[in-house]
Amino acid sequence: MNDRPTLLRLPADAVAAPPPDTMTVDRAIEHLGLGAFQYRLLLICGLTFAADAMAVLVMGFALGNVRDSFGLEAGTLPVTLLTLATFAGMLIGAPLWGRVADRYGRRPVFLTTVTLGIVFGLLSALAPSVGVLIAARVLTGFAIGGTMPVDYAMMAEFMPAALRGRFLVLVEGFWAIGTLGMAALASVLLAGSTLDLPGDGWRWLVALTALPGVAGLLVRVGVPDSPRWLVARGRMDDALNALGQVARRNRRDLPDLPLAPPLPAPRRTSRFAALFGPDLRDRTFLLAAAWFGMSLGYYGIFSWLPTYLRANGFELTETYLTTLLLACAQIPGYLLASLLIEWVGRRATLVGFMLVSAVGAYLFLLVDSAVGVLLTSALLSFSLLGTWGALYAYTPELFPTLLRASGMGVASAFARLGSLVSPFAAALLLGGNLAQSLTVFAALFVLSAACVWTVGIETQGRPLRDRETA
Repeated sequence: MNDRPTLLRLPADAVAAPPPDTMTVDRAIEHLGLGAFQYRLLLICGLTFAADAMAVLVMGFALGNVRDSFGLEAGTLPVTLLTLATFAGMLIGAPLWGRVADRYGRRPVFLTTVTLGIVFGLLSALAPSVGVLIAARVLTGFAIGGTMPVDYAMMAEFMPAALRGRFLVLVEGFWAIGTLGMAALASVLLAGSTLDLPGDGWRWLVALTALPGVAGLLVRVGVPDSPRWLVARGRMDDALNALGQVARRNRRDLPDLPLAPPLPAPRRTSRFAALFGPDLRDRTFLLAAAWFGMSLGYYGIFSWLPTYLRANGFELTETYLTTLLLACAQIPGYLLASLLIEWVGRRATLVGFMLVSAVGAYLFLLVDSAVGVLLTSALLSFSLLGTWGALYAYTPELFPTLLRASGMGVASAFARLGSLVSPFAAALLLGGNLAQSLTVFAALFVLSAACVWTVGIETQGRPLRDRETA
């Protein structure tokens, strides 16, 4: 009889019986159920994600005013660096902060990255020169890069298995709220504003995108560290205290049992070496490729296509209104993904949304009016953001506890690399014909779907992993 684990079986630590008269973190979380603690954590992580969306998008809205403020010409190097600065910072911050969170705990990074995002965001608003502004945006991105993987690791580790995927998708759904907020603020402060504000309007816009982090920081102080991470590090009393906080907020009694001791740790190695070691290497590369492909396709199509269509006589509605409409189209995409991910599973949901995105790209070949362009753009916004919601939910479930934030950080870094490459890829495609260019983006979505399916693991309803087991 062959007892070796396969890709489709639960990891050994998920099925091993705990010592008598003890409880595992999984059993404790399932016993405490869904309650006020998880809803509060969803709101905390979600609002931070909305603030991150505003911080990522703000330069796209403010760039024209920034150019006027500093006397910059369109297409010059400083302008290009301003559009890429936040993504460059996120590329560095995501893997670094993920590693720190796996080594020193979720909570310190949970608090530090938000604090730094506030500081560097306000520094951006006060920048006396374009050089300082570029540096401040890189540092802002560096901080934001840490909130994304760490918040998802934290959220996953406090959730009952049956609802974990749904709540992780809903966290990503707050991106749409941030997009709506950014477009609304920009329309008030930049688009022919009649407000009598001192200084440049873009400075007020950048400052306001940093301030929501203050409220987020204050409520984050009361969130304990992940009990799963604490047990994995042997801090049993701290883990019990964290579970006790969940019990009190959910108005449930924690069983009067000690926590089961952590499983024997694997041989000591660096976290990045473990991610690319024999147990996790294929999974890490496949996920990194999927994140890179989706990011390059998403940013490429929404940066390249409007320029191409305008050059060929299709004028969209006013910029801020278009952004609002496309952000509204994201919301049903997130909601549908949050349902399907628990009904039909992670892989099927992801592959379905990715393939719909590939088909949606080709619909631009059929449109012959600005209304048609807007509707097909809305369909793409719906399918692509549904994809992102499911991808953010699936990825942390595929890595063991002491590598979960690192794995999310590496995947997120590849997405940021795709974001950085997309403007140059779009520039290369601007001279090509429409069908050829859309084929490139559609192919990226199909290849990403193939990578997700090849991972070969369905995590729906399963306990989180604690060891580097396939």
